[in-house]
Amino acid sequence: MSTRIVVIGEALTDCVQRSDTTDITEVPGGSPMNVAIGLGRLGHPVVLAARWGKDERGAAIASHVETSQVDVIDHADGLERTSTATAVIQPDGSAEYVFDLSWDLTPDMVSSGDCVHVHTGSIAATLEPGAQAVWDIATRERSAGASVSYDPNARPQIMGSREDALPRVEAMIDVSDIVKASDEDLEWFYPDRSLDDVVSDWLNRGVALVVITRGKDGLLGFSHHASVSLPTRATSVVDTIGAGDSVMSGMISALATRSLLGASAMTKVATLDEVALSEVLGFALDCSAHTVSQAGANSPWLTDLT
Repeated sequence: MSTRIVVIGEALTDCVQRSDTTDITEVPGGSPMNVAIGLGRLGHPVVLAARWGKDERGAAIASHVETSQVDVIDHADGLERTSTATAVIQPDGSAEYVFDLSWDLTPDMVSSGDCVHVHTGSIAATLEPGAQAVWDIATRERSAGASVSYDPNARPQIMGSREDALPRVEAMIDVSDIVKASDEDLEWFYPDRSLDDVVSDWLNRGVALVVITRGKDGLLGFSHHASVSLPTRATSVVDTIGAGDSVMSGMISALATRSLLGASAMTKVATLDEVALSEVLGFALDCSAHTVSQAGANSPWLTDLT
């Protein structure tokens, strides 16, 4: 089987502003794009199914992904404009976002049957008209033998109400093998349910591995065989942009190097023991620690971790 990984979702321009200044710095961003960048820099063959415009911002995104050894689909620059996310950095390094986003994708834009894994998440999996295509592609490729990972990445400003977003989120969870979410995501999607209850529900839906990030408190990992709680490995924090995305790309990378991607490998993933789970998620935390020590979503190259 191919070792190629397909990442589906938004690529946009992050307009970054610190709360104590009016200066704005523009850099390529978007959660799925960040995951693709992370995988490319870690040495994995990856194609990004994203869309942007034929403008200066779009050209910057195209250059950024190419430099990070990420391929793109043929129709990537077909939108009327490149989407933006204005990120205001708070004194503690956290970011608050305002979005101006357009998302349009069709299943035929992504070739079928030649990847080992599909990752998607964030706005692209809930915003129409592209969201239906995301679900269709994930379902199609899972049937063809790929594994699927998903990061819901709650964005109330663009996803709409919880009641509108949750059915789409849970439809994606139902076709996913690996789900990563933050504790803040869970609080928004499931305000009346405990973390343990939500994790148990997702595992019962057929997810093999659930990971919950907790910011400065590290993360929790759950297979069907074991659970772990790991502390953060960050020693300095410039900002947290892309931190969760680096966890995601690091986790996928660690699974790939252990030949644990693809639908046929998910039984092994579901039965990871505490030691193996800690090794996989420890590498993910190393990736995230590098990212938060840099400005913006600056994920590590493999040489940064050795």
